[in-house]
Amino acid sequence: MKVDNLNQSLQRTALYEMHQSLGARLVPFAGYEMPVQFSGFKEEHLHTREKACVFDISHMGQFFLHGDVAGETLERIIPNYVTNLKQGQQRYSVLLNEHAGIIDDIMITKMDDGLMLVVNAACKDKDWATLQAHFGNELNMECWDDRALIALQGPTAAQTMASLNIDCSDLRFLNAKKITVNNATCYISRSGYTGEDGFEISIPNDDAENFYKQLIACDDVIPAGLGARDTLRLEAGLSLYGHELNEEITPLEAGLNWIVPKQRLAEATFLGSNVLKEQFESGVTLQRAGLLVEARVPAREGNFLFDIDHNQVGEVSSGSFSPCLNQPIAMAYIVKQFLQSDAELFVEVRQKQYPVKITPLPFVPHRYYY
Repeated sequence: MKVDNLNQSLQRTALYEMHQSLGARLVPFAGYEMPVQFSGFKEEHLHTREKACVFDISHMGQFFLHGDVAGETLERIIPNYVTNLKQGQQRYSVLLNEHAGIIDDIMITKMDDGLMLVVNAACKDKDWATLQAHFGNELNMECWDDRALIALQGPTAAQTMASLNIDCSDLRFLNAKKITVNNATCYISRSGYTGEDGFEISIPNDDAENFYKQLIACDDVIPAGLGARDTLRLEAGLSLYGHELNEEITPLEAGLNWIVPKQRLAEATFLGSNVLKEQFESGVTLQRAGLLVEARVPAREGNFLFDIDHNQVGEVSSGSFSPCLNQPIAMAYIVKQFLQSDAELFVEVRQKQYPVKITPLPFVPHRYYY
């Protein structure tokens, strides 16, 4: 997880004062002053895996695209379909440039008369500009700056919501609905980025603090920061924009083949489809993979990978210590031929090399509620 320069002017979410009162360690992140931890990375991480934690993710962007043609229009710059979404269905996708590079990865939900988009905090401005540049007045777009976004994640998340008389029993993974909570209109999806069951709740800023207090007052719930959120998503094998994803990496290189339907490639009606079609037919040179570091030394972003003959064959995109596996783990982009062999590989950390083992993703099994 990258932390921004301390000297820049920072924005604050509606929960900033709440974080201060709880003694959070606040750091600059994506232009916001955000809690990186409360009780500690490891405690918050394990509590999410065992019970439930609540995360402030209000720094992320929330857009709404109105109208019946919103899906057709969006499909010009994403590789998968959204016109076939039913009311309340949600889909993961990516915005593409002409080279099939990833401008951002996004969540798209069919709600009411249009599509709700959740985008990464650091990408909000360029995502908005991308949509405007491609579609101009074809889309009636709103940016929901007046809404907070709260994630409740963990195996007891549904139990917690029920204890607050919020009925989510009808929701399955990647489904959403509009609901009233404490007289506030909320959009609740059964989703998240930890690999656990859980919910993301879009709620008006003015109502966010009261709802957050209600959540952390529940027996199984503690507040968690971005540090635990990062190690949780890494264990779950989930890509993070700016690490595994950027405008030079395509969905096929990122191992996101499942968001590129063959029929969409055949139709070739979206930006970058010609590049993806060629990669699908010829294969990619580099591909994302999981690594177990066979030492107690965590590999970090930017560390290089070498084969036994000292040839550089890859680079780490994210790495940390896994609280659940009790060893360092990482994701990296590796020359594809080495992913299909038993070759010995090493990661170089502070001018020393340590053996690594390529392993399937995720590191820790997903426990979504289907």
